[in-house]
Amino acid sequence: MIKRHFLLVAAGVLVLLMAVAVIVRLLFADDGGGQGGPGGGRGGAQEVAAFETTERTFSDTLQLVGVARGQRSVEIASTNTELITRVLFRDGQSVRAGAPLVELQAREQEAGMIEARARVEQAQRDYDRSKELVDRGIAPRVNLEQADSALKAAQASLEAAEARRGERVIRAPFSGVLGLTTVTPGTLVGPGTVITTLDDISTIRIDFPLPERYLSRVQSGTPISATADAFPGSQFTGRIARVDTRIDEVTRSATARAELPNPEGRIRPGMSMRVTVRQGQRQSLAVPESAIQYEGEGAFVYRIMPAEAGQIAQRIEVETGVVEDGYVEILSGLDAGETVVASGLNRIQPGAPVTLAGRSNGQ
Repeated sequence: MIKRHFLLVAAGVLVLLMAVAVIVRLLFADDGGGQGGPGGGRGGAQEVAAFETTERTFSDTLQLVGVARGQRSVEIASTNTELITRVLFRDGQSVRAGAPLVELQAREQEAGMIEARARVEQAQRDYDRSKELVDRGIAPRVNLEQADSALKAAQASLEAAEARRGERVIRAPFSGVLGLTTVTPGTLVGPGTVITTLDDISTIRIDFPLPERYLSRVQSGTPISATADAFPGSQFTGRIARVDTRIDEVTRSATARAELPNPEGRIRPGMSMRVTVRQGQRQSLAVPESAIQYEGEGAFVYRIMPAEAGQIAQRIEVETGVVEDGYVEILSGLDAGETVVASGLNRIQPGAPVTLAGRSNGQ
């Protein structure tokens, strides 16, 4: 029993000594000779990445949302009520202008063509016979003229019959990419029945509302860039093609149309696009976005300053401008060539000692 109590007391003393050792270590342990690193001990210098401020090119931008459309788009439909006898395309197929897409039942038109051909053949025989008689001097020349007129009328009737038969074949009005279809041979279609869609997407148009206050700053030829949620990290470039002549009385904006090449067909009609319109360029002081800390309506950076024992991080209020390509425009508060902490601002206190792990100027 005594031995058991002794062991419990010894274990308690051991635990107490270990706790004291941990406390002493936390209070007096340094951070490896004062060189500091991420999460270094109290009294040690924090190792930070540094950035030397320099000027970069910035531009004023408008961020707008638009809708992509094909350069030409149409719904392929029938103008007659008739059965489809043949479907000559596949879903998503690329076709050239004039390519046949579907054939409609054409019994009446085919019968008309047979009748018209027979009339042409008879008129041709009458003309040949009249010509022979006229050449031999047996018949008057007026008979040949009448036979020639009858032949021309029969040929015109045949051309009209062939045209009516041609209307039973629906063709692509321009080159493009076909959409999905639900029709098959035997489907009854009527006027306005959509058979498929056809889009020319070699060039994409993006229509977006342009507030009237920007009309004097945006014109045909102004460069734009566009992004889509469907392709994160991808940017498409183009130019303003034209701006509508009318202002919407409710939204106080005009419709602007941008055009951009789409050689791979990635952008599809109807896709929502975020459009960035750039308006002029200027040189301004810049720092990385990671070097800026926002607080309320203001912003600050940590400028690295010399001190008696090395370097310290000095908190500096700055006025910021636009954000572009990962950099923030600095309107006031810093000068070119000054060094700021580039990242990890949440681990730094004003006036804290720091050491530089690396330096960059963004070039």
